Amino acid sequence: MDQAASLRRLVLEKKTEGSSGTRSIVITSGKGGVGKTSLSVSLSIALAQDGKSVTLVDADLGLANINVILGIIPKYNLYHVIKGKKKLKDIIIDVPEGIRIIAGASGFHQLANLEQKQRDEFISSMSELGNDDYLIIDTGAGISQNVISFIMAADEVIVVTTPEPTAITDAYGIIKAIASQGNDKQIRLIVNRVQSVAEGRRVAQRVINIAGQFLNIKVEELGFVYEDMYVPKSVRNQKPFIVSYPKSKASGCVKVIADRISNKDPELQKGSGLGSFIRNLIGSSNLDGDDQKKA
Repeated sequence: MDQAASLRRLVLEKKTEGSSGTRSIVITSGKGGVGKTSLSVSLSIALAQDGKSVTLVDADLGLANINVILGIIPKYNLYHVIKGKKKLKDIIIDVPEGIRIIAGASGFHQLANLEQKQRDEFISSMSELGNDDYLIIDTGAGISQNVISFIMAADEVIVVTTPEPTAITDAYGIIKAIASQGNDKQIRLIVNRVQSVAEGRRVAQRVINIAGQFLNIKVEELGFVYEDMYVPKSVRNQKPFIVSYPKSKASGCVKVIADRISNKDPELQKGSGLGSFIRNLIGSSNLDGDDQKKA
């Protein structure tokens, strides 16, 4: 308890003035292979094209690959920050697409087991991120303590699914895990790789209705993205599809979603701030393992 109290005090002390408006959004999915990371990258770029400042964090523990999609090889990543070898500001990369990225690495799970000095240094680094409009966190797929920690720390969460039955089932699973932590988290849904508007809406309504009926939790339909041959082609070329093929169907959908995110009700658009995100992240990183199993 003493350590937790000291961490909270440290975050409050390190919280930079002006960072209170940063809006943190976690993008996650119930299963892998639904196009979550590619979507996270292009959505971040679309927000930047709307004039927003965006930092994209690769928090996928097993398959950190945002840098791969962008075609860059980072010299340092989150592992160096966790080990105290670098400050977070030292590993931020400005990319030509107009956003900043923080490369991920396996080993982020060590956040929950750091010594107090390492943890203090990590929080101090997080507090130096600055005053971006958006902090987008791309998590790993599935339900794990790390994924849930990021979700519960953020202002809102975007769940990505596809029309495949297994993807829908797993999307419900991640929503159920979120609901088990409390029903006040804002959850929004993107249906990726749809063949038509009708399919996108049908899948979204199915998830929304089931979540409302069985979990008593509200899920908002954020939008859909068409199945598009240019998306896998851009991945092979290591260039985000919204940059390589800005007039493609998928890019058009992502731009609409970005507009919906940035043009929300002004009161809802205000983020709780970077300091709040860090406090929540540290707190949720210490969740009891038994609680996670129940989720």
